Amino acid sequence: MTTRSAEHATLVIERHLKAPISRAFRAWSTPESKRQWFACHGEWVPLDYGLDFRPGGAETNYVADTDGLLHAYDAHYIDIVPDARIIYAYEMKLGESRISASLTTVAFEAAPGGTKMVFTEQVVFLDGYADNGARLQGTEIGLDNLELFLEREESPIHWSHVTQTKSPRMNQV
Repeated sequence: MTTRSAEHATLVIERHLKAPISRAFRAWSTPESKRQWFACHGEWVPLDYGLDFRPGGAETNYVADTDGLLHAYDAHYIDIVPDARIIYAYEMKLGESRISASLTTVAFEAAPGGTKMVFTEQVVFLDGYADNGARLQGTEIGLDNLELFLEREESPIHWSHVTQTKSPRMNQV
């Protein structure tokens, strides 16, 4: 029998991005951009990705870890104000088991030299799933990849895959 439980947490991560708001927002809103940085484990195998970026739209990201276990991310966009905020809800599954549900807000504001971005996630871990800080760590790695994507997007030699990123946190997960 499965133990039914709900453990709540709030994650707040602030980043200063070296890009104007329009570029930072575009990195979240276009499938071609987001797919390049939205990963926290470069060695995992991408299975399916889709992004319909609009209120009422959805995003999916399915990957298999090194043991072949499915990690499924299914999001639904609730509110989008271009160049200002994104609000979405999502669930995560490991295999067929739902491990969490979240409400996330990403806020953007102009700052000297770029954009201040504040990522806030209110998450509930379900039915005894022991996160042990992995969600925060994985989100930080993903946001490291976003920063690198924006910096490299500006360089004359544009890259096509962030999945090879050597984030300092990459080896910790």
